[in-house]
Amino acid sequence: MTQDEKWMMKYQKVMESIKAHHHNPSRHRIEEHDMLNRVKANRKLLNVGIMELERVKLFEKLQELSEKYKYKNQYE
Repeated sequence: MTQDEKWMMKYQKVMESIKAHHHNPSRHRIEEHDMLNRVKANRKLLNVGIMELERVKLFEKLQELSEKYKYKNQYE
């Protein structure tokens, strides 16, 4: 399995989880730690400018979906 295939497989896993549960990966749930770490690592690569162009487009879609289900403080 190539790196691109692994990246795509994990990307799909995160997307499916967000769509199914309507929330972003949580740092408080142990089963979601891998997905959270994947998102954080990819965000860092994107900010530094190292991420490949094909992945940038896909990751931006993930961030758009992530913003849709962003946690909101109940007092705001």
